[in-house]
Amino acid sequence: MRAVMSTTLHRVLPPVALLIALLAIWQIATEVGQIPAFLLPSPFAIVDELVTFLPAISSATWVTGGNALVGLIAGAVLGILVALVAAFVRLIDSLLAPLVAAIAVVPIVALAPILYSMFGANSELSRQIIAAIAVFVPVFTNTLRGLGQVLPVQRDLMRAYAASPFQIARTVTIPAALPFVFTGLRIASSLAVISALIAEYFGGPRTGIGSFITTAASGSNYSRAWAYVVGAIALGLLFYGITLALETFASRHRRR
Repeated sequence: MRAVMSTTLHRVLPPVALLIALLAIWQIATEVGQIPAFLLPSPFAIVDELVTFLPAISSATWVTGGNALVGLIAGAVLGILVALVAAFVRLIDSLLAPLVAAIAVVPIVALAPILYSMFGANSELSRQIIAAIAVFVPVFTNTLRGLGQVLPVQRDLMRAYAASPFQIARTVTIPAALPFVFTGLRIASSLAVISALIAEYFGGPRTGIGSFITTAASGSNYSRAWAYVVGAIALGLLFYGITLALETFASRHRRR
């Protein structure tokens, strides 16, 4: 138990100490250098706004997080399923390669207004679709790569034992691909939040973090805008932490 606690402290303390040091330097720089608030507000001013508007920030974070979660689940499920089909049917893999490459470079700036026109300016569906598209690409790419990691000799050995294609996939192919799947999910978890957040800049209901950031900035409330940015950072870290915890749990379960 002591060894585990010691290891945890060694992992947690350095980044925490670095964060405190950076905040201290930031605060000193804004006071000594008299940096204007529209360039960089001080941490104390941001914390004050964060405490004052915590209910509004929490509500906006909940909305953006909900859209990101829906997009993450939908995009991940679709990405894994399509990768499974592409891994076992090479023709589909060849057909999908240029399509996935095209999806990967679709700018949210161009896509968001189109989706708002299609599904209505008061619908959250457009943001969820944008998040799902952003998630699909890394999950599909990493899953497909993971499914190709099994050596031919391993499949031949399973066939020698009269294993069915389903049994080979369940016992060899899919377990070998799991680390790649979780790598894609870790990347996608951050992309889901970023995509849902950016989509809020270009229309739709003014209920998410992105909408409040633009409103605060346009009203010259820069400390308040940064307070909403802090909420967005916390949301991104939460998503990343959950996917990392799921990966750790799955890895331990595999070892058993």
